[in-house]
Amino acid sequence: MTREEWLKARLIGIGGSDAGAIAGLNPYRSPVSVWADKTGRTKDSPDNDAMRIGRDLEDYVARRWCEATGKKCHRRNAILVNPDYPWMLANVDRMVTGEDAGLEIKTASPFAADQWKNGEIPPSYEIQCLHYMAVTGAKRWYLGALIWPHIETRVIERDEDEIQTLIKIEQDFWNDYIVPNVMPPADGSKDCGDFIATLYPEGEAQETPTDLSKFKDSFARIREIDALADRLKQEKEAIKQQIQLEMQDNETGICDGWKVSWKNTKPRETLDTGKLKKEHPKLYGMLFDRYRKTGKSSRRFTIKEMEV
Repeated sequence: MTREEWLKARLIGIGGSDAGAIAGLNPYRSPVSVWADKTGRTKDSPDNDAMRIGRDLEDYVARRWCEATGKKCHRRNAILVNPDYPWMLANVDRMVTGEDAGLEIKTASPFAADQWKNGEIPPSYEIQCLHYMAVTGAKRWYLGALIWPHIETRVIERDEDEIQTLIKIEQDFWNDYIVPNVMPPADGSKDCGDFIATLYPEGEAQETPTDLSKFKDSFARIREIDALADRLKQEKEAIKQQIQLEMQDNETGICDGWKVSWKNTKPRETLDTGKLKKEHPKLYGMLFDRYRKTGKSSRRFTIKEMEV
């Protein structure tokens, strides 16, 4: 298939990259985003740099994984379907030659190295591999990840209980939201907030405000959360201040796997636009007109208690 055909085909079911989001384990994608994608509410966007680099380096990482493990792998150029659950799809990176197993290939920033330390696996990647085992029936799935400049290798053995749990989560999502075309509940993620902003980008003045009576208890809860957040922020600052007093003039400190840095930074230089406007109003106006930059319009959401 061409890439365009593949993009259309993946809309007919749940793929491996969707599984982590549906299970609430993908920090960058929410269940709402998956629902919007599968129901045709989002447009295909061009790959960002990270996606492009990952695709370009896929063959390289596969070769490095083979070198590190002594195994061989090959492509499986098809969208695979679970015969019992036809909405479960798999577009796998590689299958392991001579073994009932597959290989998922990843590239990640060095800043993500902590997610792989001590043999750990990012949860969304583990869920993705479980999904592929659910579709293919494979006994295990390997992970080969380029965490620049190192190659990390992991193996996930088939766990039937975990796979059945994942199937149930995905089946409920498919039947409760995709089939009836019902939006999943908002989950507080940035991804969900961005989608809501695209749904309702412009507000309209109305004589009769929206009745929000069903959220009566929610407003009290918001006030409690705000108060708790203020207390936690102050507690955090107090701990930082205690550490600073202990460090005094030292720039660094260590404690059983933790490292603290308290170094000087260069002063930030900014333009005093108020003074420029006062002393050189014509120059200010000319520069403002020439270099004016208008930001994207957005809706501001605030909550405050009315006076009785």
